[in-house]
Order: sequence, then C-alpha cells, then structure tokens
Amino acid sequence: MGVGTGVAKKVLVVEDNELNLKLFCDLLRAHDHAAEPVRDGREAVARAREFAPDLIIMDIQMPYVTGYELILELKADDALRAIPVMAVTAYAGREDEERIRAAGAEAYVSKPISLAKFMETVGALV
Repeated sequence: MGVGTGVAKKVLVVEDNELNLKLFCDLLRAHDHAAEPVRDGREAVARAREFAPDLIIMDIQMPYVTGYELILELKADDALRAIPVMAVTAYAGREDEERIRAAGAEAYVSKPISLAKFMETVGALV
C-alpha cells in the first residue's frame, strides 16, 4: 500500500447536505479515491468500523449529532483513532477551529470550499 501503487484510498464522507455530499464524493472519485457517503451522523462511527477508511471527512454542522461530538467519539475509540479526520464547516471562527483541532481533527476546511484546497488537504492526509 505504498505511495504511487495506484491503490484507491477509502474516504468516508459524513455530510447531511445532499449537494455537498455528492460534490465531495464525485470529486474524490474523480481523483481515484473510493468515497463512501454517510448522510446521518448517527451512523458515522458504525460505518467507519465497517468501511475502515483511510480518511474521514466530517461536516461539523449536522442534525442529531455534531461533527465535533463525532470527532471526540472517533478519537476515543482505539480502533478508529488513527484515522485522520478532515473537518468541514461553514463557521470559521478562530475558536471554532481551535476547538475542533483540540477534539482531534487533523485538518480543518471552511465552506464555501475551494475544490483545489479541498483536494490538496485530502492529499496531505492520505
């Protein structure tokens, strides 16, 4: 699974907005990644266990459970804590970013997303 072997990286995309979810998954697939969409944050941790992703892209503002809570949950789980998390959020306050990074997110991208920045961040994490 070394670099340049052409092995698709598996990316779990947790996003309740249908358009963003489709955009992120299409973009990832266009760059030869295997994207697995999750619309409901309540399913995210179970799906992460099943799918064993190389990266989790996590929307922070979701109904039922916030991305922030999910990052804490993922990072508290021995089996999942090593998976890098890229947080995506519409609120880009300084303290938001610090709080999300403190929860364990390896990267933080604010909406509206620049597609180049999005893929650059994905590339840096996988």
